[in-house]
Amino acid sequence: MTFSIPFDNTFAQLDPLFYTKLAPEPVDAPKLRAFNRDLAHLLNISEGDSAEMAQAFGGNQLPTGADPLAQLYSGHQFGTYNPQLGDGRAILMGEVVGTDGIRRDIQLKGSGRTPYSRQGDGRAWLGPVLREYVVSEAMHALGVPTTRALAVVETGETVWRERGFPGAVLTRVAQSHLRVGSFQIFAVRGETEALKSLTQYAIDRHYPDAQGPMGLLKAVRDRQVALIAAWMGVGFIHGVMNTDNCTISGETIDYGPCAFMDEFHPNQVFSSIDRMGRYAYGNQPQIIVWNLAQLATALLQQMDAPEDAVEEATEIVHAMPDLLHAAWRETFRAKIGLATKEDGDEALITSLLDRMAQGQADFTNSFRALSDGAARDQFTDPEAFDTWEMDWRARLAREEDPDATMRAANPVFIPRNHRVEEMIAAAVAGDFSLFERMNRVLATPYDRQDADMDLARPPADSEVVNATFCGT
Repeated sequence: MTFSIPFDNTFAQLDPLFYTKLAPEPVDAPKLRAFNRDLAHLLNISEGDSAEMAQAFGGNQLPTGADPLAQLYSGHQFGTYNPQLGDGRAILMGEVVGTDGIRRDIQLKGSGRTPYSRQGDGRAWLGPVLREYVVSEAMHALGVPTTRALAVVETGETVWRERGFPGAVLTRVAQSHLRVGSFQIFAVRGETEALKSLTQYAIDRHYPDAQGPMGLLKAVRDRQVALIAAWMGVGFIHGVMNTDNCTISGETIDYGPCAFMDEFHPNQVFSSIDRMGRYAYGNQPQIIVWNLAQLATALLQQMDAPEDAVEEATEIVHAMPDLLHAAWRETFRAKIGLATKEDGDEALITSLLDRMAQGQADFTNSFRALSDGAARDQFTDPEAFDTWEMDWRARLAREEDPDATMRAANPVFIPRNHRVEEMIAAAVAGDFSLFERMNRVLATPYDRQDADMDLARPPADSEVVNATFCGT
């Protein structure tokens, strides 16, 4: 079978204000290390031989129909506005319409310098590429909206960071790569016509029922509410919730210093660059409201009478905290087996979380063990769980099938930080077996897989990962 991608590009037809067209930089010796056949089938991609796909996904040979470009955007990074960012090490190859009718971008990440690279080399090394492949595919299997990974190519080149590492290119798939920062840059520059054009493009592509800029704002808000509730429910910490990492489509994007919690703590931070805890686990609902406010500010700049729309934009943004709280409540109701609603449910949830934090309980294993009858074993002081359990059991008695509810809401497997680090170290040494095993197990994270239960084990003291790092 001949390798082909059925490109159907639309963003590349917009005004060149939004991007710079250029091809990826070729690499020395591309070697295909991973190819996501299930995703390729969804995208109507015809698989070719390994060498041919390595050339394409490594950036050496453009597939027919590709129209490569680097997107322009800006963004707030840790609360400080950076007036120009853009794809500094990524090339959007083009778009495809999948078998499900959804349009998606295909992007090469680590594909070389662009006009937006600043002082960077535009490359990626193997570790962050494999991390993003494993974690993004795990997020998809967990039911969390996310970009996905189509392929990994080793480049045969050395990428220099604090030392030399093997280079790699990730092929990333997203419903689009439009971000809050995509709108901010044109609003700040006062380029109103460009802002109007981009707004209409986003509506047409993602929210065709939305009415104008405020309709777009509301639609983005609702997608982000669902996304953050899903993050909280699986103990995920993004680590860099800058506005340039906040998608209009409502997908998780940019798996740099991300992590899943082991022991539960609401103030948990892993990102090595988040020194003040701005993007800690428990702060994520507040930060997404802040990000939406930045989008509102940008969208208002295109209105003929922006002062008339300020009240509507304010109402949309101010409604978000309550929507987030309600979505969080529904997520955690399911995690403790509740399919119906009662007034005392939130107090029951927060009481458990408080005891988990005090008892150094593993987030994922504690919730999963609720349906297995072994949750008290997760606590350093099991009696703290016992006193909560009495109230919980009384509440469960009014539910029809709480065990089924809990098993559907609580995974057995997540990409444990120490296992991800172990996988990266092995792959750098040439052993991809743990990478392949993790992908296989994490594809069905809610199923108990007896032969692989070691991947559900929390880290020993010597294995604890205290910091994760940006892939740049």
